[in-house]
Amino acid sequence: MSRAPGETVHDTGTVGPVPRPAPPGGRAAAILLTGIFLLVVLAAGLTFVGLPYVVLSPGPATNVLGDVDGKPVLSVSGATTYPTQGALDFTTVAFDGGPGRTVTVYDLLEAWVRDDVDVAPESDYFPDDATADQVEAENAEMMTESQTVAAATALRALGKTVKTHVTIADVPAGSPSTGIVEKGDVLVSVDGVAATDTDAVRQAIRTHRPGDEVPLVVERSGTRKTVTVRTGDADGTAYIGVLLRTDYDLPVTVTLNTGRVGGPSAGLMFTLAIYDALTPGSLTGGQRIAGTGTIEDGGTVGPISGIRQKMVGAHRAGARWFLSPAQDCADAVGHVPEGMTLLKVTTFDDARTAVQGIAKGDTAGLPRCG
Repeated sequence: MSRAPGETVHDTGTVGPVPRPAPPGGRAAAILLTGIFLLVVLAAGLTFVGLPYVVLSPGPATNVLGDVDGKPVLSVSGATTYPTQGALDFTTVAFDGGPGRTVTVYDLLEAWVRDDVDVAPESDYFPDDATADQVEAENAEMMTESQTVAAATALRALGKTVKTHVTIADVPAGSPSTGIVEKGDVLVSVDGVAATDTDAVRQAIRTHRPGDEVPLVVERSGTRKTVTVRTGDADGTAYIGVLLRTDYDLPVTVTLNTGRVGGPSAGLMFTLAIYDALTPGSLTGGQRIAGTGTIEDGGTVGPISGIRQKMVGAHRAGARWFLSPAQDCADAVGHVPEGMTLLKVTTFDDARTAVQGIAKGDTAGLPRCG
C-alpha cells in the first residue's frame, strides 16, 4: 500500500493524518480558553436576566421659569403675568427596573460602587401585577394633579378664591358602589353633609355602620341625582369603595410643559414658579434654586423619593440652593454635594420665605436640614 506524505497506516487499515505532538502547555491553554468562553457566555446571559430591583440615578433638573425645546415650561393665561429672572428647578430621578425595564447584575454592580445611585427592591415602588402602560398612566395623572394643586395653592397665596369639588376618580370592580356611581361623578353631599373636601366625605361615611344605606347626591353630565349605596365592612368601619380626588375651579389657565416627566414630586417648585409669574419682580433675585416635594391641598409640602439623586442632578445644573421636604432631610444629610446648601421646608409659605431670603442674601435664619 502506498502512503501519502504525512500519513500512516493504522491498525484498522485506514489512512489518516500523522498525529503531532501537543505543544508545551497545550492542555492548560485549552482549559483556560474554555473557561474564558464559559465566562463570556455567562456574562452575556447575565445581561438579559432581569432582577427584581430598581436602580435610582440622578435625572435632569428643569427650570420651570425657562424653556424646553424652544417652548416655555410654564404658561399662564387669564391673568397678568410678569417677567422674572433666575431659575426654579424641579428635579428628577432616573429609574431603571420595574415594569417594562430590566435591571441586570451589571447595573447592580455599578450602582453599588457609586454614591449617587441607590438600589431598592422593585416591590418598594411598583405593585406586582403593574404593567408599564399602567405605571406611565398613573404617573401622568399624578403629574397633572400636582400641577392643578400647585396653581390653586399659588392663587390662594395671592388672595384669590379657588372653589373646589370632590370627584369620583374611580370605582374599583366589586366595590359597594359598583353600578351605582360612576367615574367622573361630582359628589355633592353624603347623607345631607356637604362634600366640601375628601376628608368631609370620609368622615360622613364613617358615621354609619357597615350595611347601612347611605344616600349620595352626585352631579353627572350637569344633572344632579340622588343614589343610594349600601356600605361595606372594612374591619368594622363602613366604606363605599370609591377613589376620590379634589378638583378645582381655577380662575386662570396654567399649562406646564414637562415632557415625559411624571409623578407628583415637582408640585412645590411648580407652585413657586406660578406664584413668581403672577407677582411683580423676581422671586429668586436672579439666583438658581432647585428643590423637590409634593404640594397638597392647603399648602403642605410632602415627602418624595430619591432626594440624594435629585440633589446631584440639581448641582450638575448649577443650583447651589436646594429646598427639601422636612421628612426627607434624614436621607439627605451626609450626601449633600459640595457647595450646596440644603434648606428644610414644611409648607409653601416656608418655601416662599426661603426663596425670598436667598434673593435678598439674608439666609442666616432659614431652617436647614441636619
